[in-house]
Amino acid sequence: MLPESAADRVRDGDRVAGVAEGPARVLLHASCVELWDAGVVLLGPSGSGKSDLAVRLIDDGARLVSDDGLLVERRGDSLFGSAPEAIAGLLEVRGLGIMRVDQRPSSRLGLAVTLGVQPSRLPEPATFELLGIALPRIELDARTPSACAKIRLALVAKRIE
Repeated sequence: MLPESAADRVRDGDRVAGVAEGPARVLLHASCVELWDAGVVLLGPSGSGKSDLAVRLIDDGARLVSDDGLLVERRGDSLFGSAPEAIAGLLEVRGLGIMRVDQRPSSRLGLAVTLGVQPSRLPEPATFELLGIALPRIELDARTPSACAKIRLALVAKRIE
């Protein structure tokens, strides 16, 4: 969904030279929804289920921030995500095409979710570090029926160490 020239240069978690780089900004190949005032960043390779999981979260009350490309900006001790202008309000839905949906222009990021990996049964606490700030991070299989519930639980529950 990103313009081809930008998509070719986007890498998960890497700075993108010449696209959205600056002292406190980076462009990620990621989707993001806002749930309970927290931005949830969905990270993973193409085909890992980012957009499909975003659709399910939106169906359950979340709002789209961005699909397939996320501008992340550091403001003080927080990270905020927004959509690149060219894809703002657009969501790719496999089998339906590109749809225009209600969107949040920006969201304070609160959780990173890595998709496309086999999650551990009892994982150690993990973080996703970006622009000098660490977000809590979980790993999920986006295709499991419990994926949305696990994201909601990760946002509100206290983990027992």
